[in-house]
Amino acid sequence: MIKSGENELTQVVAFVPNTPSKPSRTPTLSDTILASAQNVQAVLAGRSLSDSLAATPASLRASTQSVAFHVMRRLGLARAVKQILVQRTPPNPLFDALLLVSLTLLDTALEYADEANPDPDKWRQAPVYAVHTVVDQAVTAAGSQHRMRNYKALLNGTLRGFIRERSAILAQARENPEAVFNHPAWWIAQVRRSYPQQWQDLLHAANVPGPMTLRVNLRQTTVAQVLDALQAAHIPAIHVRDEAIALLTPRPVNEVPGFEQGWWSVQDLAAQQAGRLLPIQPGMRVLDACAAPGGKTAHLLERADVELLALDTDQVRLERVAQNLERLHLNNSSVSLCCADAADVSAWWDGRPFDAILADVPCTASGVVRRHPDIRWLRRAADITKTAALQRSIVDALWTTVKPGGHLLYATCSIFPQEGEQQAERFSSRHPDAVRLAAPGQWLPLEKDQTVSHDGFFYALFAKMA
Repeated sequence: MIKSGENELTQVVAFVPNTPSKPSRTPTLSDTILASAQNVQAVLAGRSLSDSLAATPASLRASTQSVAFHVMRRLGLARAVKQILVQRTPPNPLFDALLLVSLTLLDTALEYADEANPDPDKWRQAPVYAVHTVVDQAVTAAGSQHRMRNYKALLNGTLRGFIRERSAILAQARENPEAVFNHPAWWIAQVRRSYPQQWQDLLHAANVPGPMTLRVNLRQTTVAQVLDALQAAHIPAIHVRDEAIALLTPRPVNEVPGFEQGWWSVQDLAAQQAGRLLPIQPGMRVLDACAAPGGKTAHLLERADVELLALDTDQVRLERVAQNLERLHLNNSSVSLCCADAADVSAWWDGRPFDAILADVPCTASGVVRRHPDIRWLRRAADITKTAALQRSIVDALWTTVKPGGHLLYATCSIFPQEGEQQAERFSSRHPDAVRLAAPGQWLPLEKDQTVSHDGFFYALFAKMA
């Protein structure tokens, strides 16, 4: 299990274009709807959206990601509406996913049309199309596939029925909490138990896309220089704090000045705190125990000239660490990468203790669902217990490699206390030589201003008694 949450796919879902592929043909909305349905089908079969999107043709990937992410953020409502409108769904997984995509896009189109003066901030990242266009292109998508052609009339009738009776249907659907909050029932219950005063705000915030935040590489440039370059490129941005800059509108990294030059990395504000909280000085021996894809590894190297070992269990993801370090001009002889299980100390440790360890351990990723909205639908309640046990095995093993007087920073991108405060308290009780120092603890993603908002993260810092 990794930090972003990837499950195995139970069946392979391949993209099938609407018509025989022609290099000159421009993709249509029906192409995007079909590709989005195939990605939603993949998630419902247990595959992560990032994996399934990677198999989508490049010409469709951006539009498909926009639609598929939007569907994941409204999947609870779409399911409830579908159950009201279609009493008996045909036994065709792709058509079922197409229904969910089509209903989500149609509801979005109708909601937008109902607003006299739509708020640009609310709709900036939403895929909004004309109502009649959604219906026409959804039916076209169904008709393009031999196994769905017989369901064109059902799809058309269902969508038009929703248009006629939308208010009543939504009122009935929202009697189901999953339709209101667009999270599984067990997740809603978990958040409500953990944060009885804030649970609704947390669930709603998870359905709002997060900002694109940059971390400036101070070894290559300055915050002021990056802001000047963004202004010259007519990209609105603000300086949030420290090395963090938020773009008012996300865009591909290759469209933002300085990416190839290694001026910055994309990293959420909460995640940027890891590199600042771990006490490091030049010459120290430092371990990043769960390093991939390398954002925090790079931040540590940007802060000080240290001897750093980056560990990860996934060789492919570890290669991404190397690529990121090369782009940021941080790949030097003081950095070592190793593919190994952090909990299996005998497999990778040379016996020399570390001055500082960053343990950004695997978790349910419940704090980053606004960026990875499929996670909520891939996780199960039992996963919390499993990840908590894995975290315990990792930090207990790593503690044996910390030198007296050294530090270990425990971090998770989770809002579940079992992976945060409860884990930190139990670690302290198991290790009498661990002194807990000041650290932010639980960061909750509740900031109303989206340009300065952050993901959910937990931090606990420990010093080893000398």
